[in-house]
Amino acid sequence: MKLYTYFRSSAAFRVRIALNLKGLGYEPQFVHLAKGEHLQPAYQAINPQGLLPALQVDGALLAQSLAIIEYLDESHPEPPLLPPDPLGRARVRGLSLIVACEIHPLNNPRVLKYVKNVLGHSQDEVDAWYRHWIADGLAKLQAELDSPGTGQHCHGDAPSMADCCLVPQIFNARRFQCDLAPYPTVMRVFDACMQLDAFDRAQPGKQPDAE
Repeated sequence: MKLYTYFRSSAAFRVRIALNLKGLGYEPQFVHLAKGEHLQPAYQAINPQGLLPALQVDGALLAQSLAIIEYLDESHPEPPLLPPDPLGRARVRGLSLIVACEIHPLNNPRVLKYVKNVLGHSQDEVDAWYRHWIADGLAKLQAELDSPGTGQHCHGDAPSMADCCLVPQIFNARRFQCDLAPYPTVMRVFDACMQLDAFDRAQPGKQPDAE
């Protein structure tokens, strides 16, 4: 398998965690987002979406991090990243989507660049935008994690796809100096995840392309 990745991409971070949890080896293909390599014809010929991550496997190219993680779970069932019961799977998917659909798209670098460079907002205003949507999304995640079903991890006592999404988002929040004190359950789960080698090895600062 080849994983097209960038050390600071939170979506690629999710997939790196999943691959590590599954014990799957992969060949990293580094695409430098800050230098715009994802917009170059060479990468767009591989992934027409021009986004990260992308996974090449068995002659196919898979895009979008949650779709990749679900593929990995279906093709390599152990350890499972989605629960066996329909309600449990729906809960894990819902928790994952709070991050992947409610927080991340609003704070994606291309959105932040548009807000600053096209709409003309200052960097302070862009940072305020970022922190607002982090706070909005993490409040929702905190409320959901305070409901039945949460254990040591987002769902029960084993890491799931939801944990793969939660951890990169907290790395991003810390990078932008967001106040995380209002989310004790979120941070408890984050700390539990970071005790595991699969999460620790996937973090941005430990990637070969880290700057």
